Amino acid sequence: MQSLKQSYTILHVEAFNSEKKRSGVLVRENSDRSIHLHWKGAAEMILSMCSNCYESNGTLEAINEQRRMKLEQLIEGMAAQSLRCIAFAYKQIIEGEVINKNDEGKVKKLPEDGLTLLGLMGLKDPCRPGVRLAVEACRGAGVDVKMITGDNVFTATAIAIECGILRDDQDFSVAVLEGRQFRSYSTEERMEMVERISVMARSSPLDKLLMVQCLKQKGHVVAVTGDGTNDAPALKEADIGLSMGIQGTEVAKESSDIVILDDNFTSVVTVLRWGRCVYNNIQKFIQFQLTVNVAALVINFIAAVSAGEVPLTVVQLLWVNLIMDSLAALALATELPTKELMDKRPVGRTEPLITNIMWRNLIAQAVYQVAVLLILQFWGRSIFGVDERVKDTLIFNSFVLCQVFNELNARKLEEKNVLKGIHKNRLFIGIIAITIILQVIMVELLKKFADTENLNWEQWGACGGIAAVSWPIAWVVKCIPVQDRPFFSKPRR
Repeated sequence: MQSLKQSYTILHVEAFNSEKKRSGVLVRENSDRSIHLHWKGAAEMILSMCSNCYESNGTLEAINEQRRMKLEQLIEGMAAQSLRCIAFAYKQIIEGEVINKNDEGKVKKLPEDGLTLLGLMGLKDPCRPGVRLAVEACRGAGVDVKMITGDNVFTATAIAIECGILRDDQDFSVAVLEGRQFRSYSTEERMEMVERISVMARSSPLDKLLMVQCLKQKGHVVAVTGDGTNDAPALKEADIGLSMGIQGTEVAKESSDIVILDDNFTSVVTVLRWGRCVYNNIQKFIQFQLTVNVAALVINFIAAVSAGEVPLTVVQLLWVNLIMDSLAALALATELPTKELMDKRPVGRTEPLITNIMWRNLIAQAVYQVAVLLILQFWGRSIFGVDERVKDTLIFNSFVLCQVFNELNARKLEEKNVLKGIHKNRLFIGIIAITIILQVIMVELLKKFADTENLNWEQWGACGGIAAVSWPIAWVVKCIPVQDRPFFSKPRR
C-alpha cells in the first residue's frame, strides 16, 4: 500500500460535503505522467455522473437507458435492505482535456461527467440493541421521534422501519421526503407539513435547522441529537441539544446542552425520564411549601386580628421554615423516577409550573390545616382543659406534624397511594424520622428556647391524630377531577 501511494502524486482533493454527498481526488502517476480522476460517494449521485461501466467479466460497456435503470434498481434494492450504498468511479484525463483551474494554475473543480463506474458497495450499519424499544418508549411518553439523514430515501425508509420510527399505519408518501423537497416548500407549506414528516432523506444541515425552527414556531419543545460540525446550528437552535461524546466533534459538543457519553440513543430515554423526574420533584416541593406558608400565614393573621396575639412565635416559624425548607426539600428532591412519568404527556413551554392538580391538593390541605388550627386557637383550652401556653404548644406541634404527613402526601401529586415505593427511598424515610425526633426535642427539651410546654401522651396522640387526618382528606380530594386549562389562564378567544 505504501509503495502504491508513493507511485502517485495527489494534484487536488475535493472533500466530502453533505450537499454533494461525494468526494473526489485527482492524481498523477509518476511513471507515465498520466492523470486519473477518482470519485466515491452516494451511489445514485455517482451513477448520474457515469457514462460507462465495467461488467463482471471486465469488459467496458456504455451505460444506456436499460443498463442505467437496472443499476438504479440494484441501488434501490440494496437501500431497501437498509444498506448504505456507495459507488466508485474513475476517469482518465487525456492530454489537452479542459480542467477548471484558478488564476494560479491550480485545479479549482474536478470534472463531474464522463466517468466510468467501477462498482457498488453496500454497507450495513445495524441499529443498536434497544433502539426500537427506546423509540417506542419516547412515543409512549408523547415524544415524536423524527429521523433526518443524508442517506437516500430508500435506505432511510428501511432504517426508520427497522427502528420503529415509521409505522405501518402511516402514509409513507407524506411521512418520508427528501431535503430538497422540504426546502422547496413555502413557509406556509412547511408549517403545515412539518408535524406529519417522520423521515427526511438526503438532507443538508440547513434542512435540520429549518425543521427545528418550524417545530418551535408550532409551539413544540424540540430536542436534537447530532455529532458533526454541520449539526451545530440545529443543536444551538433546539431547546435541548444532545451531542455524542465519543464520535461527536468539539464544535457539536460546545453547541449542545447535554453530551451523551455512550453515543447511544437509548440514553435519550434516560435523559427524558430524569428530566421529568426533576420537574415533578420541583412541583412536589412547591405544592408542599405553598401549603405550609398559606396555613402559617392565615392562622397567624386571623389570630393577630381577632385576639391581638399569634399562636406561632418567631422562633417556631423559623424552626418550621428550617426543617421544611431544608429537610423536606432534600426528601422530595431525592424521589426516583417512576415508570408512570413516561406515560404522561409532555409539558408545553407555556404551561404553568403550578398545575390545577397542585392547586386542588394544596388548597384542600391548607383549608384543613387552617380550620383545625383556628379551632385549637379559639376553643383549644376548653377542649383539652389546658392553659394558654399548652394550647399554643398544641397548635405548634399539630402544625409541624401536619407538615410531616403532608410531606408524604406531596410524594404523589395524582396517585392515591402516597406510600407506594417509599421503601426504595431510605433517605426520605430517614428525613421523616429525623424531623419527628427533632420536633420531640424542640417541644420536650428546648422549652425555654422554643417557648413551649411539655405535652403528655394523650396530647401527643391528639396532635398525631389531627395530622393523620390529612391522609384520608388527600385520598378524597384526589377523586375530584380538574380541568386541563389552568385556573388562572386567560380564556381563549
